[in-house]
Amino acid sequence: MMTYKKTFLDQLGVTIEAAMFLPEKGVAEWHLILHVEPRKEPFQSQLERIYAAEDIILTMPEFLGAKYVMKRYFLSDSTNQQPFMRKEPNVSISIIQQQPLDGSKIAVWLYLERGMEVQSLHGFTVASHNGYNHLWKMGMTSPVGDSANQTEKVLQSYEDSLQKFDATLAGNCIRTWFFVRDVDTQYAGMVAARRQNFIEQGLTEKTHYISSTGIGGGPAETKALIQMGTYALTGFELQQQRYLYAPTHLNPTYEYGVTFERGTLMEYGDRAHVFISGTASINNKGEVMYVGDIVQQTKRMWENVETLLKEGGTTFDDVMQIVVYLRDTADYETVREMFAERYPNIPTLIALAPVCRPAWLIEMECIAVQSRRNPDYKEF
Repeated sequence: MMTYKKTFLDQLGVTIEAAMFLPEKGVAEWHLILHVEPRKEPFQSQLERIYAAEDIILTMPEFLGAKYVMKRYFLSDSTNQQPFMRKEPNVSISIIQQQPLDGSKIAVWLYLERGMEVQSLHGFTVASHNGYNHLWKMGMTSPVGDSANQTEKVLQSYEDSLQKFDATLAGNCIRTWFFVRDVDTQYAGMVAARRQNFIEQGLTEKTHYISSTGIGGGPAETKALIQMGTYALTGFELQQQRYLYAPTHLNPTYEYGVTFERGTLMEYGDRAHVFISGTASINNKGEVMYVGDIVQQTKRMWENVETLLKEGGTTFDDVMQIVVYLRDTADYETVREMFAERYPNIPTLIALAPVCRPAWLIEMECIAVQSRRNPDYKEF
């Protein structure tokens, strides 16, 4: 069911790393990572080659009928580069400064589907099929006030928008991403505001939180200290969703003052999705492991993610994309070689983005998809 393929578009100098979930019937899914070959050229030239590759992808036999649903661009200088980005209807676009560490100025993670109706509605990109509405909303900022003020305003605006779909943050939001400018100083404000907002929304340690990544990243708007991206879902039954904890390896996040789930499993009639939050080298007491050792931190991070995946009934063989965040650019070659050796087929992007604790040198997130038969639930 899961197929991996790597294609190099020689004329464009773009590598397409693709994971393809192609069931015999029903909705097909693709996660792609595009890397552009640096050619000592301006950003605009690399961007043009990325866009040309995106257009070519839709004409390739293995992607026929696919539609772009979400695109996340990783830029080396978002403030100066975002004005050159094109606007696209019916696609949720995230643009953030998290420099690709392969020497390029841009990379992109693409999510495509075939078999769904995709449209823009109420500020969301909405992919609809079989009674489900998948709600993608990226790039949210509110560039007034400190990081706590901005977080509260962004969350409130998002919650107001969800009401147009008879949805709520607590009941329907599956995944969030918080990108924080100067994470070492601004992260605490985001965390405090998110915690207070969650309490107001009925999200506590006794109920549940939301899978999330909170990581360093620069919004293009210079006054924006945080930027949020989200994925929500309507039309599902409560028992289709389950949270992942891996208590042998990880502690509940509220024990060290943050409010997110380690992972989320979504079950459908024909498949399961597993969303793994940003995960680092940590033990089940909340302690950073292997301080100062990038190799051992990477191995422990893998072990933690593997344990979460297993709890969701999946393995790394089901993973469709990986984003890796590094604090120190000097660790890039070591980490790149480790991932290439252990997970050579999974589309992977390594970016410069400090983790929320200075002692963490590396963090990763991923999404897994596995074929299943759940007759009690509607198919995806």
